[in-house]
Amino acid sequence: MKTSEKSGVFLFLQKTHTHTYRMNYILFDGPARNALLPFTYTRPVAEIRIGILTIKEKWSRLLSGKVSVRTEEYLSAKFPEVSTDENIYIDASFLPDQDLAALVEQLKAGEAITSDGHIVAYNAAREETSGFSAYRKKEFAGQLIRIENTWDIFSKNKEALHRDFDLVTAGRKSEPIPEGVQVIAPENIFIEKGAQLYFTTLNASDGPIYIGKDTLVMEGCHIRGGFALCERSIVKMGAKIYGATTVGPYCKVGGEINNSVLFSYSNKGHEGFLGNSVLGEWCNLGADTNNSNMKNNYDEVKLWSYAKASAVKTGLQFCGLMMGDYSKCGINTMFNTGTVVGVNTNIYGSGLPANFVPDFSWGGAGGFTEYLLPKAIAAAQRAALRREAVFTEADGHILERVFEDTQKWRDNS
Repeated sequence: MKTSEKSGVFLFLQKTHTHTYRMNYILFDGPARNALLPFTYTRPVAEIRIGILTIKEKWSRLLSGKVSVRTEEYLSAKFPEVSTDENIYIDASFLPDQDLAALVEQLKAGEAITSDGHIVAYNAAREETSGFSAYRKKEFAGQLIRIENTWDIFSKNKEALHRDFDLVTAGRKSEPIPEGVQVIAPENIFIEKGAQLYFTTLNASDGPIYIGKDTLVMEGCHIRGGFALCERSIVKMGAKIYGATTVGPYCKVGGEINNSVLFSYSNKGHEGFLGNSVLGEWCNLGADTNNSNMKNNYDEVKLWSYAKASAVKTGLQFCGLMMGDYSKCGINTMFNTGTVVGVNTNIYGSGLPANFVPDFSWGGAGGFTEYLLPKAIAAAQRAALRREAVFTEADGHILERVFEDTQKWRDNS
């Protein structure tokens, strides 16, 4: 065999070896899943967006192998699991950094990573259900961000956004800041290719500002970091946005926004205030919708918990609106401090609706009726078609299951 042929064979074996032994990673929902409803009715924990990226996207960027999810069975058609003979399982409520990801990649069979008594990740043939007493434990000494409650998504967004900004922009050069855009701390601003910004102000002195690919920031906007505008989203004219705020892909926002997270395909396109809040996918807030984010007596805000079937303390003085996927409200809607709106609701009329609006509800402060499933699915299909997206058969099955699982909340309302 010629030397060149030997080199070619050696290179092929190297690639094959690397591919064969690349570890497989599975992000599982873990105990936080029920505390993160209604957002986890329609997605795994790993698909929650915080910072710039979803939790799964963060892990995928930091790990060298395949990353998939283990979630509720009815979600698995849309979010499939990929399993092999040996897997590393990771609790998806933990957000990664480079140190944690490096430790995870070093895990051998029968080893687990812990943090403050919690299992973060472990190496096994299958998901562990009998306990971890036989595992060799490795304690992670660094500071971890963990998403255990719905309000963590906005309250921990500042730190997550800082980490994601460093991760996404490392070793890369920003597009130039357009003429006419006024900036403070330009070293903390990153603009992706195709982004358009016109006569606006960007103040990144208190946090980074990330302007994603093919986005549009219209004239007269004032934005303070930390802020993330993800792919193909739009900030409409005259918007006032305070950190730490994330606008996910394919969203439209306007008016005043403070410390809030929108997942994707959601709109707050008009005047009105949204603060200390989280909107899922395919949400729409009508013109002049406002939410309260602080009680008049400055007391700690309580928030409805699906897991506890009651309101629970958040430990926060500022907490606004949690709105599940496909939910909408009409013009001039007002939401009280600490309001939870379930999946696929339609809210309208004067007055303040209750602090918990059950999934698939239709109405307002005067009372609600059930939002019939066929009508809800038809509306979701039309919304997807309007945005040139696809509402799949799997999406329909998910909504059918959520409708069934949430019937008890409508019956008790």
